[in-house]
Amino acid sequence: MNSYEVLPEGYEQSISLDLQKDKKLFLLVNGLGVLIGVVMVLLGCFHLPVLMMMVGSFWQVEFRLLAVGLCMVVYIVLHEAVHGVFMWKYSGKKPSFGFTLAYAYAGSEVYFAKHPYLVIALAPVVIWGLVLGVACALAPETWFWPIYFIQIANLSGAAGDLYVLWRFSRLPADILVQDTGVSMTVFTKKGVL
Repeated sequence: MNSYEVLPEGYEQSISLDLQKDKKLFLLVNGLGVLIGVVMVLLGCFHLPVLMMMVGSFWQVEFRLLAVGLCMVVYIVLHEAVHGVFMWKYSGKKPSFGFTLAYAYAGSEVYFAKHPYLVIALAPVVIWGLVLGVACALAPETWFWPIYFIQIANLSGAAGDLYVLWRFSRLPADILVQDTGVSMTVFTKKGVL
């Protein structure tokens, strides 16, 4: 079974993660995001100097900068949409979407089995990572960095998803996860953790 609408008997809450309320977790996840971003910028500079984005007329450069800003907003929506599509795929229930001051989110009241939940968590990073990777490879030099900035946002912005993957992958195979957006609760069989 991929998900449950009601928590099955014999399960209890074991772990609760709230990226908004837990300041240490907030700093850890956002610090990881910054670290990923810095490493990716350095790697990108080995491929092509960032100043290549500024080649061309004033209007060409302005257009690329505007495109980056607009595409970042669109990317955030698409990232959460992918989470939502996979939540719906595994549960058959419409997810909820929203924004906080720090995060955009897709959430559900459903209890997901471990493997489907890990797929839900990683799906946007993998899907958009491949799409943006191909786009970077095919783009002219002046468009590499605008597209690569979105790829940086893809990976660094998924720091919370990557943390959850690392943390939950070490838990027993029969856990259930309820992800309401920025908070996740793990349920295990009674007496397991």
